[in-house]
Order: sequence, then C-alpha cells, then structure tokens
Amino acid sequence: MGTLYKYYKPLTSIRFSPPPSKSFLLHSIRIKTHFSPTKKTRLDRFFSSVTSSSQPSTKTNGGDASAASPSSELWLYNTMSRKKELFKPKVEGKVGMYVCGVTAYDLSHIGHARVYVTFDVLSRYLKHLGYDVCYVRNFTDVDDKIISRANELGEDPISLSRQYCEEFLRDMVYLHCLPPSVEPRVSDHMPQIIDMIQQILDNGFAYRIDGDVYFSVDKLPEYGRLSGRKLKDNRAGERVAVDSRKNNPADFALWKSAKEGEPFWNSPWGPGRPGWHIECSAMSAAYLGHSFDIHGGGMDLVFPHHENEIAQSCAACRDSNVSYWVHNGFVTVDSEKMSKSLGNFFTIRQVIDLYHPLALRLFLLGTHYRSPVNYSDVQLESASERIFYIYQTLHDSEYILGQHSVAFEKDAIPPDTMNDINKFHATFVTSMSDDLHTPVLLSALSDPLKSINDMLHTRKGKKQAKRIESIAALEKMVRNALIVLGLMPPTYSEALQQLKGKALRRAKLTEDQILQRIEERTVARKNKDYKKSDDIRKDLAAVGIALMDSPDGTSWRPAIPLALQEQQVSLT
Repeated sequence: MGTLYKYYKPLTSIRFSPPPSKSFLLHSIRIKTHFSPTKKTRLDRFFSSVTSSSQPSTKTNGGDASAASPSSELWLYNTMSRKKELFKPKVEGKVGMYVCGVTAYDLSHIGHARVYVTFDVLSRYLKHLGYDVCYVRNFTDVDDKIISRANELGEDPISLSRQYCEEFLRDMVYLHCLPPSVEPRVSDHMPQIIDMIQQILDNGFAYRIDGDVYFSVDKLPEYGRLSGRKLKDNRAGERVAVDSRKNNPADFALWKSAKEGEPFWNSPWGPGRPGWHIECSAMSAAYLGHSFDIHGGGMDLVFPHHENEIAQSCAACRDSNVSYWVHNGFVTVDSEKMSKSLGNFFTIRQVIDLYHPLALRLFLLGTHYRSPVNYSDVQLESASERIFYIYQTLHDSEYILGQHSVAFEKDAIPPDTMNDINKFHATFVTSMSDDLHTPVLLSALSDPLKSINDMLHTRKGKKQAKRIESIAALEKMVRNALIVLGLMPPTYSEALQQLKGKALRRAKLTEDQILQRIEERTVARKNKDYKKSDDIRKDLAAVGIALMDSPDGTSWRPAIPLALQEQQVSLT
C-alpha cells in the first residue's frame, strides 16, 4: 500500500496543482441535492412537519438577521475563563468570528486542516442554529518566514505568498470548508495597521527605537491572562526577537525597520513592515470592530500570538473585547505536535493523494476538537472505510427511493422509525450544542445507517411496513447531519468512485487487475480449488481490497489492509 513519509524540510521547489474539479468548486458554494425537485419538496414538507417541535432552524447567512431566533443553546469552551460557557452573541442573531489564517510560504499541512475544519464546522453549526455569521479568516503574506523562503528561491516574497494563498484555498475546497465572509491579507491593510500602531503609541503603550516600534508589556498589568503565563516565563526568541535595546525582553515588535532585500512600506517611523501580531488586531477591528464574539485558532497561538493580540487591541481601544477565545488541539505524530518548524508534517496534498479529502475530514472530526489527535495510517484507513460505508448506504437508499413516488404524510412513519429519528435528533442537538462534540454525533450515525441497511438488504427489513417512507426519512436525517459536518459530497456515486480510486492507488493496483483476480477466483471456485480461492481473497485483503460475494457475482470495496486491522485491534 502507499505510505506517507515525513517532510523534514520545506519543499525545495514549487509545484502548483491544477484547480479542483468544477463539481468540487460548485459544492463549496452550495450543496447539491439528491432527489428530484418534486420528491424533495414533498419530503422536506413531511420531515419539517414531524420534527417542527425540536428541529433547529436552518436559516443561513444572508437572511433576515433581525428576525433570526436561534433555536438551540450552544456551549463553547472559553480559553479565557477555562470553562464552557453558554454562547450569547453581542448582537442578537448575529455572530462575528475571526480565525487566524496561515502564514503562506509553503503548502499547508494537516495541522492546518484541523484548524480550519474545526472552525468551518463551528460556522456551519452557528448558521444551522439561525445566526447570521460574519466569518473573517486572514492570510499572513508579510512575515520573516515568507521572506526567508523567498530569498532561498530567489522570488519576490509577496508574489510567492500569493501563490501559496491560492494553494491553500484549493486545499480548503478539497476539504469542503466553505469560504469565509472575508479573507483579508496583511499586504492590503497597511493603513489600518499603521493607524493602530500610532494609536498604541499615542496611548503610551509602546516606544520607538531606531525606526522600530515595540509594545511595552510592563504597561499592561493584565498581560498573560489568556495563557496564564507570567512575564518571567516568556521565551525569548519565540517570534519575540532577542534585542538588548528593548525595555523588557518580552516586549514585541509592532513595526520593524526596513532591512536590505526585504519588502517595506512607508510609515511615520520610517520604512519597514509590521510585526506578526499587530496584523490580526488591525484586521479583526477593521471587519468586526474592537468588540466581537469569537476569536479562534490552534492551541499553539494562545501564546504569544493571541496574548499579544489582546494586549495590542486593549492598548489601542479601551473597549476592545472578545467574548469567546476558542482553540483546537494539535495533530500529533508519535505524540509530538505536527508543525513545519519541527519538520514532522504531512501536507494536505500528500494525504489526499492517497486518501479522499472527506476521509481526512472525517478523521479530524472523529476526535473532539480540543483534544490532540494522533495521525496514523490506520486511523485514516479506518476513516476511509467508514465514509465509504456511509456513502454506500446513502447511495443504495437513493437508488431505491428513485424507484418510488410516495406522498409522505405525518403519520406515514412507523413508531419504531420515529423513535429512531427522535433519538438521533436529540443526540445531534445535545452533542453539537455541547462544545461541538462531533465524535458523539458521528458515532450516533451508526443506528440509522444500520436501520437503512436492514430495510434495504435483509429479508425481515424488506417486509417492514412503510419501508420506503422509513428509508426516506432516515436518509434525510443523516444527510442533514452530514451537511452540518461538511461531509456531504456532490453526489454519493462520485464520492464512492473517488474512494475506490484512492484505494486502488494505495494498493498499487488497477481495477482491471482486481477484476482479473476476481475472475481467477471464480474459476477456482468452480473447480473446487478452495485454497486458491482463499489465497486470492487474502492477497487482496492484505492490500485493502475486500471481495463480496452475492447471487449476482463478486464485487469489491475498499477495506482496512489486514496488517493495519491487526494493529487496530492491538490498540483497542
């Protein structure tokens, strides 16, 4: 099977990918439905009638926000208070959310993927609850790392960063992360950054040295309240440059004077460029104001980045306030944080070359967003097998529903199915409203999927009263959950073919080779050569190809390779 290898240094050359397919791009804007308009209308009318007492609003951004009435509570863990708090927006029906974006100097890794999948789900769920969400996610396109990388390659830093911004956006489309409301870039916001630095100076929280401007942490007694760190614990050199000229080693740069070979902008303090932290304070204020609801990012940003953002923002505006600081946990490799600086990372492109992007998304959502998630082949194989099962079940449902035209009425669903629907809906609301417990929701999908499969394929299930109505209602319910999780493909059939294609790539086989082996096995079984038949099945299972026999013949599907199945068992 294919194996992913760690990157221990940045890519030495830039290889930019072609844009995603049209279907991927369309899906990033809207969700494609699976029923004909007539059937969908009837089914939606039916489903809304049976769940109207408890179903959250699906009102989305762009509607009448003043009339929005969020229909379920949401509890979020606030890093500032170190506890879960009931979410209450500053303005009823509206949410302002800022998430720190990538420093664009290389292809993004799956640690980045976890951040933006997490906040994509939060944005989706807030919209599902009826909020009008303004989601701002920035690009850092002016930074020491970008300049260093550009110098290595002999390229213009801004141009290099622009190319990697585009690559990042392609990764987000692959992962089904919906576009934020605004995606500001540092290079486009120098006036706002310079104005904020001047305000901080005017308020007495910063000082100038030879064209540099530094923030004075001693002037802000509350400094360290987000991270809980004391000034004596600060690590010199961690994006806080060691400089003997500073009043305090922990003071950080708001503006850096121009150096030879670096991009620069004119300012009241001379030519230069902004420090890392000031950009997010300036851009969040530009689009959301000094006081907004949610500020998010990876846990590694708590200190120093977000701590310094709070200091700057409060120094510039006394009324600056963020209600909820939300941070996701790390992706680890061998229990060590995955990051470019440590060199132990897998890029998103490396992973989705072998695994479907939605299998990667499912893997990331399979652990609560605040907990660390350890990357491994067996975990991705398991996620890939699971999502294939989900889409196969829903594809089979779609096929059988396409053969029937049924008028759905409120009493058309048997009590047992209604109990399943109500139970799942309760789990959906409880788990998602409890700090986005996506693993609980993903686990809860097992029961409705099993019920669908029973009604599709078992003798007893096929005899169930009002079977088609039950399948339709359960499929609708599962589909709604997948939409909120961002796991809904453009079509089930397309996703299944893509998943099989990735499995073939990992197995280093073509479909023709598998069909040839199936034919050899069929001949062996006819000749009662059961040893050869079993050997063929085992050989294919070893590389992640499972054979399934039925009265109609033998087919294949992706599976966890045998060696990894044994590893999975040993870990449980």
